[in-house]
Amino acid sequence: MMKEDQVTRAQGERVPKTMALDLGEVTIGLAVSDDLSLTAQGLPTLRRRGLKEDIETLRRIAAELGVEELLLGLPRNMNGSLGAQGEKVMAFARYLGQRLKRPVRLWDERLSTVAAEKALIQAGLRRKRRRQAIDRVAATLILQGYLDSRAGGAKTNEE
Repeated sequence: MMKEDQVTRAQGERVPKTMALDLGEVTIGLAVSDDLSLTAQGLPTLRRRGLKEDIETLRRIAAELGVEELLLGLPRNMNGSLGAQGEKVMAFARYLGQRLKRPVRLWDERLSTVAAEKALIQAGLRRKRRRQAIDRVAATLILQGYLDSRAGGAKTNEE
């Protein structure tokens, strides 16, 4: 039996709330799914303060928003191989999952930052404002791609 606060789609399937992270050296872009897991909503970017403090902040945000699963953008080289940053993201994902006790999925984020930059330029944002928004927009694009793949039953690019 489902609890009243659990959201279902028309077909009756259970829909977990998802938070996406675009992990950078200085900041973490964040986005969260809406209550029906149809659209991605950008959240304020998190300035990194150290692994333990970052994890605690993410735990608090996930708890406040009722997030049940986490999605990390996995940077890959254009040939599909993993570079140094991809290895760091995978290690962070393992640690995050252990600490938050929630499933952590990886999502190929190739070109998400490029797409975010183009969208912000088209929106007319100046360079300084683009730098402030790029991580949030990238996280939103990563999450929206994931949500779209789940909704349509399409093949996903998950790890």
